[in-house]
Amino acid sequence: MKPVLDFLQVIFSVVLILLILMHSGKDAGLSGAFGVGTGEGPFGGGSLVEKNLNRWTVLFAVLFLINTVVLIKVS
Repeated sequence: MKPVLDFLQVIFSVVLILLILMHSGKDAGLSGAFGVGTGEGPFGGGSLVEKNLNRWTVLFAVLFLINTVVLIKVS
């Protein structure tokens, strides 16, 4: 059980880091390369993409937190 949870923790960590880097900030960060905040680029409209990006980030943050608590309880 613990190796599976460890593997999931690594996956959640990597995905969460990538999602956070895709958020646009003051400098438009990494998301500017993909057109996330501009409304142009391969992903289409900016506001819907930002909403979905926020939802995915929150989802993976919650999954990461739950998995962390379970790993602490198992150890």
